[in-house]
Amino acid sequence: MKFTSSIITPATKYIVRLACLLALSIWLGACSIRTHQFPDEDYGPESPVDVSQVPDAIPQKVPYSPYGNPDSYTVRGVTYHVMKDARNFRERGLASWYGLKFHGKRTSSGEPYDMYAMTAAHKTLPLPTWVRVTNLDNGRSVVVKVNDRGPFHAGRIIDLSYAAASKLGVLGKGTAPVEVVAITPDAPGPQVDEAGFPLWIQAGAFSNARNARQLLHRLEQQAGFKGRVETDTRPKGILYKVWLGPVENTRQLEQITGQLPRWGIHQYHVVQ
Repeated sequence: MKFTSSIITPATKYIVRLACLLALSIWLGACSIRTHQFPDEDYGPESPVDVSQVPDAIPQKVPYSPYGNPDSYTVRGVTYHVMKDARNFRERGLASWYGLKFHGKRTSSGEPYDMYAMTAAHKTLPLPTWVRVTNLDNGRSVVVKVNDRGPFHAGRIIDLSYAAASKLGVLGKGTAPVEVVAITPDAPGPQVDEAGFPLWIQAGAFSNARNARQLLHRLEQQAGFKGRVETDTRPKGILYKVWLGPVENTRQLEQITGQLPRWGIHQYHVVQ
């Protein structure tokens, strides 16, 4: 039997077109499915990362960040008032942690979140603030730099980085009762035990090696700093860190960190 185009009525064309659109939407939906077991939850790396050698954050006396320190802000209908001073701050409650879901994204202070660094998020402490966090279940203690806002879950007082949570033994349970005590250095500049020298100052970190070399070259040529590019292999790729130094004593450390803002470096880390 021979069919002609006259058999394909407008109604038939509409049904065919509708069926094609339906099939296309199903195919696109299947392609967009996220493969992680808990797509709406945070998570760590597939294989545990050894962070036992990651040093505690070193408290420093630096200006508060121009970002993340409004008088108040509102999240999910709740208004939080940022503290003007962290002196004598002490708090007990539940700690949680955050990982790959936010890794590399900007924190409230403007720094990129590094889940392998000793940092944390708090709802009201000024940014940055250094705090000692003690797990009340096992007695473990670490020093972290608070550079982000959160956690915005009832009953939780601090969100730890993956590294900090691992060292405190929080990863497995997800939360743990902790005590948070602010560390407020009284002397100007970074507070470092002389026995910890020599040190290095991390002035930047990049996923692109060329960007790291350019920053190091600029600091060496314009500011007279000496340094090197340190490579750090991560699950997501290689991170190229710009290290200045070595720094041999506290006076030299204060001199270098005091000059960094003049050369556009407002966020830095002291590493051993």
